[in-house]
Amino acid sequence: MIRFLIVLVFIVGYLAIMFEHKIGINKTATALLMAAASWSLVTFHKCVQCGDQYISIVLKLFNEHLHDISQIVFFIMGAMTIVALIEAHDGFKIITDFIQTRNQRTLLWVISLLTFFLSSVLDNLTTAIVMMAVVRRFINDQSNLLVFAAMVIIAANAGGAWSPIGDVTTTMLWIGGQLTAGTMMKYLFVPSLVSLLVPLVYFYFFMKKGSVSVLVRETASEIPGAKGVFFLGIGSLVFVSIFRAVTNLPPFMGILLALGIMWILTDLMHRQRGHLRIP
Repeated sequence: MIRFLIVLVFIVGYLAIMFEHKIGINKTATALLMAAASWSLVTFHKCVQCGDQYISIVLKLFNEHLHDISQIVFFIMGAMTIVALIEAHDGFKIITDFIQTRNQRTLLWVISLLTFFLSSVLDNLTTAIVMMAVVRRFINDQSNLLVFAAMVIIAANAGGAWSPIGDVTTTMLWIGGQLTAGTMMKYLFVPSLVSLLVPLVYFYFFMKKGSVSVLVRETASEIPGAKGVFFLGIGSLVFVSIFRAVTNLPPFMGILLALGIMWILTDLMHRQRGHLRIP
């Protein structure tokens, strides 16, 4: 009976996560409830079946799962903080300044390829948000905006698939030791690139010819050190794979080390320039 309840809790919880927007309940709240309820039922089941002396076995199993999940949480928190530091310094405006073309079709290729490779060092959701902000600086037509938005989403997911830090799923496999960074890149880069090129070629030939005009043109020099923080942040994220290979320590240690270095350098930079630190 208790096993049936555990399975039922999982199924109902997973369905609630899938239909988050329809039921109006945040999926994080659903996941928390599902996890706590499942472990409570497991513990109760073991105590009833085997007696209180087996509670230590359940707790040991729980701590092992907590150990694995905590590594992923620490890694994602560190990576997102580095991304937030780059964004706080307007470092992503460098991408806007880099794009010079005004041809719609060429711009679609540039945006898609930039998203593809940027997503391999950032997570796909962050990359999609950043690149859509870039797209909105160029595209005003609604129909073309939808095409660019579709390609940004496709490119962000394709780019995150072949990198150990580009997507939560690949990060979990990498941290868990199921795959190495080299193996992912070797076997997943080409399929990921193909999954990008097929819709990209399609939209390229069916998109109307024309040029675009920049709606907002800003420079990355508005906040001092924007370029330095951008390249420091990207370099920090790339450094994690090297750190893992050299030290064999968990990846979250590498991301925390990179975050600590980046945090100190940005604090020193603002102290020397006489600016307030950006939280």
